[in-house]
Amino acid sequence: MSRTLTAEDIDGGVERLADAILESSEGRSVALVGIRSRGDEVAERLRARLAERGRELDFGTLDISLYRDDYEHLHENPKLQGSDITFEVDGADIILVDDVLFTGRTIRAALDSISDYGRPGRVQLAVLIDRGHRELPIQPDYVGIPLETERHDHVHVSLAKTDGEDKVEIRKKE
Repeated sequence: MSRTLTAEDIDGGVERLADAILESSEGRSVALVGIRSRGDEVAERLRARLAERGRELDFGTLDISLYRDDYEHLHENPKLQGSDITFEVDGADIILVDDVLFTGRTIRAALDSISDYGRPGRVQLAVLIDRGHRELPIQPDYVGIPLETERHDHVHVSLAKTDGEDKVEIRKKE
């Protein structure tokens, strides 16, 4: 059995993230950093939404491939895509952006990776989908779509720029 979230659901999740970030970051200089791959596309959409509302933010992308601790569980070798951080990280107020938060291991790797660029003043986390089942004590500050899943369900996010369409498929483990 499976269920699907639509492009409209995803758009609503991005809108909720933009609303929350706009409200909480008023008066502060903030940088969005999207985690490759797909977190960077969510971050680009957030950046565009915030710009439409007059809020310009520093922006970057982060490739965490070399910081992962789950190589033995991957079906293929990770593709290095490179990071692009052009702003000063030391003292910066950074919001890491990812598509799905599950165990927390991706975010741990992102925190390790961002520290190679400097020591941020503050790091927050924004996720399009929070599906629960953490293995590490990592919680999002901003959630677009809270999603109840079973631990072994598979959540597959497709985004237009990366995959040609917007949808989220939740497949129950049989």
